[in-house]
Amino acid sequence: MNGRSRGPRRILIVDGYNVLNARDGGAQGPLADARDRLLAELMDYAGYSGQEIVLVWDAWQSDRPERSRERHGDVTVVYTQKGEIADRYIERLCDDLAEDVEFRRAEVRVASSDALEQTIILGRGATRMSSRELMYEMRELRSQGIRRAEVRAVRRTPIADRLPEEVRRKLRAMVEVAPKPERKK
Repeated sequence: MNGRSRGPRRILIVDGYNVLNARDGGAQGPLADARDRLLAELMDYAGYSGQEIVLVWDAWQSDRPERSRERHGDVTVVYTQKGEIADRYIERLCDDLAEDVEFRRAEVRVASSDALEQTIILGRGATRMSSRELMYEMRELRSQGIRRAEVRAVRRTPIADRLPEEVRRKLRAMVEVAPKPERKK
């Protein structure tokens, strides 16, 4: 834990190549430079968002015999091993964190635009955001000049945030008039 905030650990897992490919024009220039730029941006974002970030690079077609991890401030960079795709590593990491999420010791978000991956991680207790949403959030927080932004608490049903206020009011009114179930003694 980064020790800067109270409450649950806030962890953001980023599918690196997915985010690079979602940028306008994709990864421009040498791939190593694009990876370094994304890492620098995520380090900056971790600094003012108070989150731990795990940046996963897909190395399934490389000759890398073992998975490797590097620590850069609040960002952990993971290079998968030969034959291992980033999606599977992310799924296993979400599995490992599932109990902490269930008991509200951690809030886990995954940044990936892969629809199948998003569905799988939702089933493991994490919330998802698209690569473009991540880039937007990073850009907005940076442009506001916030040194330490509070990322909204993760909710199990983030769709409520997208409903118009009028619809939310009507739903609240329906819940208030609904009979409450009796408890067995």
